[in-house]
Amino acid sequence: MNAPAIRTVGLSKRFRIGRRVGYKSLRESLQNAATGVFRRRRAEETIWALSDVSFEVAPGEAVGVIGRNGAGKSTLLKIISRITEPTEGRVELRGRVGSLLEVGTGFHLELTGRENIFLSGAILGMKRNEIVRRFDEIVDFAEIERFLNTPVKHYSTGMYLRLAFAVAAHLEPEILLVDEVLAVGDAAFQKKCMGKMGDVARGGRTVLFVSHNLNAVMELCTRAVTLEGGRVAFDGPAAAAVGKYLEQGEVRAQLDLDTLDHKGPRAFARLRTFSLHDRDGRLATCFMMRDTMVARIGLDVTARLRNAEVGLKVSSRYGTAIHYFTSTWEGLRRDLEPGSYVFEVEVPEVLLYPGTYQIGLWVLREGSAADDNVPDVTRFEVVKSDVTGHPTTIEKYAYSGCEVYAPSRWRAQRVEREERT
Repeated sequence: MNAPAIRTVGLSKRFRIGRRVGYKSLRESLQNAATGVFRRRRAEETIWALSDVSFEVAPGEAVGVIGRNGAGKSTLLKIISRITEPTEGRVELRGRVGSLLEVGTGFHLELTGRENIFLSGAILGMKRNEIVRRFDEIVDFAEIERFLNTPVKHYSTGMYLRLAFAVAAHLEPEILLVDEVLAVGDAAFQKKCMGKMGDVARGGRTVLFVSHNLNAVMELCTRAVTLEGGRVAFDGPAAAAVGKYLEQGEVRAQLDLDTLDHKGPRAFARLRTFSLHDRDGRLATCFMMRDTMVARIGLDVTARLRNAEVGLKVSSRYGTAIHYFTSTWEGLRRDLEPGSYVFEVEVPEVLLYPGTYQIGLWVLREGSAADDNVPDVTRFEVVKSDVTGHPTTIEKYAYSGCEVYAPSRWRAQRVEREERT
């Protein structure tokens, strides 16, 4: 049996938080030492970003790492890539490691793009002729040939990111570590990177991929580790790990709308709260295709609303409206007297392809424009499920710009061909 490419044993990382202490003069240090015995020392506050994390990744395996913000995902990758040291435990690596963790990591700002390619290759332990052999491929992928001899400190974030990923993916590391940094790029670049990482994984190299994009994890990885509060909550098949992540719920599923940007006079009503739930009533911001989604909208009415309408808009991640759900279309027509109300809308099936979608809200009275309108409330994720019995078909269209999924029934029969006279 081959030894694992990555092995973590009891990995833990503690950070000290609280007031930052600046530099002190020699006099201040001596004075503090002399008087310190008469003062109570302020207890240090610490937080464990990781706690007893142990898992193995086999050579050639693509493993995703998922979890909520603050779960310890990025800290884990920084320890594995030797950027920071663990407080406890150890990491064992077998193979040359390439990493793309943050924009700005690994490049020298004063060097040109060309020089940084060779520098990165040398750090990976590659010989010059190996780097030269892959050089043109790196430049073509990054699309920065015109600026190749310009110091990278003058690059835009997008240019910097394209070059950083091209170097990390093309200089043949045996282990590739990728963080959520891909979210910085545009849609075309993200698709290009996903394709390249798929090629890397299929080429027998080891990939550890941290992302909030659950569809990308399920597409690229056969296995995933779910982190919760710095601990391993689940380690197994990618689809099962995504299911565990969905059970955790998200804080952003329940919102106080007073903190968001409102449009409209708000003379008659004010949108106050919003929450998303699954079919069992649990808070959620991620749904499988054809799952039930329930939204609850809280509002305060300050003056009588005649034939009040409450609406919910679903848009693509780029702001294109996809569908509207309104209370009046479904027959809920009523006048609202001053007071507090909660409207609930149930969507029996989420008929959307995998991706990220955003929600907007409004409330209006008959014959008027929206009295209160919150165009960007929150986002939710749709992940693929075997809704047709042919999941590869879903993948084909889900990553080609399609957004709305509508089930259909198809029939075919053989007919006799009529002879032409």
